[in-house]
Amino acid sequence: MSIDSAWLRCPNCSRDLAAIDERVYGCPSGHRFDRAKHGYLTLLSPRAPRTVGDDREMLAARASLLDGGAYSPISDALIEAIGNDATASNVASLRIADLACGTGYYSGALARSIPDARLLLADRSPDAVRMSLRSIPEATGVVLDLWSPLPIRDGVVDVALNVFGPRNPAEFARVLAPGGRLVVVVPRPGHLAELRRDGQLLDVPAGKAEQVVKQFAPHGLDLIASTTIEYALRTDPPMRRLLVGMGPSARHATTVTTTGTEPEQSIDVTISVDILVFGHATASTG
Repeated sequence: MSIDSAWLRCPNCSRDLAAIDERVYGCPSGHRFDRAKHGYLTLLSPRAPRTVGDDREMLAARASLLDGGAYSPISDALIEAIGNDATASNVASLRIADLACGTGYYSGALARSIPDARLLLADRSPDAVRMSLRSIPEATGVVLDLWSPLPIRDGVVDVALNVFGPRNPAEFARVLAPGGRLVVVVPRPGHLAELRRDGQLLDVPAGKAEQVVKQFAPHGLDLIASTTIEYALRTDPPMRRLLVGMGPSARHATTVTTTGTEPEQSIDVTISVDILVFGHATASTG
């Protein structure tokens, strides 16, 4: 595992980071950051909230479900959306940043599809970054706070990926290169509707995609393309428990009491998301 410091800037003073020695990275202002034994850097400013992101239990549930192919149509659509731009550029120098990398499932699919691309795996959860690096050891892993100014240099990201993650429009626009693309995945109101009706998950508000578009517009990122992915996923009770346990809304879920044979039934659960592709306003015209 290695760190490509060409991605990075200091979270304290925003000056470029570079390797000081094999395990220490720093900036000209004297701020220093030790590389963890698992290969990643933690780049949090002193003012960063004391949150830890997704825990191991949540990540394990997500990994079990995703590795089983439950969301493979979403992964395939992301590869298609990003591959369309990759074929028109120098793939060997394509720089992809997964902002809220989670288990690394989507980054791993991209790494297999575009093997010469360089990847940055970023998440607030150290467990998530560590899990992602196990799948893509050649990537650069960083623990950061997506709500804060990002420790990523201006304009160094060709493709930014944000799947079901926190969004920081101003910072995403800043780090995206001219002509770059930001790919955002958001749930639609019908996503996991069968579980939401049972009170196991929070509702998805109507118009979420439109809201995201409005969030990015003031920062010079325009919607270039939009794709809806919707399908029925056949689920048994263990799979439904994984669906509930894999996301942050599970922390707010109500306890549901079931009776009769309902827990043993296999049912179809709706998977419904929007894939939104953004680019800088000056790059999306003409």
